[in-house]
Amino acid sequence: MDQVAKAEPSPSPFDLPKVELHVHLDGAIKPETIIYFGKKREIPLPAYTAEDLLKHISYTEPLTLTQFLEKFALYMPAIAGDREAVRRIAYELVEMKAKEGVICVEVRYSPHLLANCKVHPVPWGQKEGDLTPDEVVNLVNQGLQDGERDFNIKARSILCCMRHMPSWSLEVLELCKKYQNNTVVAMDLAGDELLMAETFPEHRKAYEEAERCGIHRTVHAGEVGSPSVIREAIKVLKAERIGHGYKVLEDQALYRELLDRNIHFETCPLSSSLTGACDPDFTKHPIIQFMNDKANYSLNTDDPLIFNSVIETDYTIAQQFMGFTEEEFKRVNISAAQSSFLPEKEKNELLNKLYKAYEMVPNNPS
Repeated sequence: MDQVAKAEPSPSPFDLPKVELHVHLDGAIKPETIIYFGKKREIPLPAYTAEDLLKHISYTEPLTLTQFLEKFALYMPAIAGDREAVRRIAYELVEMKAKEGVICVEVRYSPHLLANCKVHPVPWGQKEGDLTPDEVVNLVNQGLQDGERDFNIKARSILCCMRHMPSWSLEVLELCKKYQNNTVVAMDLAGDELLMAETFPEHRKAYEEAERCGIHRTVHAGEVGSPSVIREAIKVLKAERIGHGYKVLEDQALYRELLDRNIHFETCPLSSSLTGACDPDFTKHPIIQFMNDKANYSLNTDDPLIFNSVIETDYTIAQQFMGFTEEEFKRVNISAAQSSFLPEKEKNELLNKLYKAYEMVPNNPS
């Protein structure tokens, strides 16, 4: 009996190493950092303590996607276009993720938005904001690389094209090509899903060239848009992963095709509720279907600043409301590692770390 009483409790599955594939850099900034740069740059903020600032920025009841996006306008002026700020938020994101037990993170952002570019085109490469997009990518790379060194975590980046700004997409492609072997691992398309990529030849051309150059591709699709947006992402843009993808269940033929093709869904439980993408009743969430069908998916935070969350928040939701087990926890993280955009050698090293930590034997040991 004494031995039983003194036995150490089993570690929570949430304490095991995790892989995160869908988190936005501008949605994962420390409130204290926003306040620091707001004061330094004399840019007004709605509040000047972390607690009060979060009351304005974060929220806990569902809003529309438009209302959610309006939150960024409250604080991004303090960060965008500042060299020190851009590098620092990249470094601090790696630090935050390491503390959450994440051992590999792919963080995405729009170089143009962080450069504080205005929404009108200028000649390629010309400075249209406080920084050039190229300068932003270089600064983010420095922050991520410093974070990798200091916190023993793999940190890679995904550059976002914006649906409403097709004039930026070819420059995003060129930045992906330039930094392909220097932290940047893929291209994304984000923004209003009502703006279908087929309407904008720039998006299509950028993605076609990305595929030709071996640049990995993911697309925000099926978060609030119809299954046709997902179909376009796969068929037209040749996406290898889908950001969110919940609406795929409205087209069962498409869903079965993506299951057969092992397409990865980057799901974000808390985000999907608070942006109105899914029913706020988590017991009705599409992730449950993904889990039951052994789909290829991961759990991610999306914008933890806005949702005042950490990765464990999303895993707790999955455990409490979706029947998430330790076995499923391990499976989705193995799936995330396998679907990461790391080079094969680094991907295999990551997988071996997870197999060892999870006390699992790989299906195809190398």
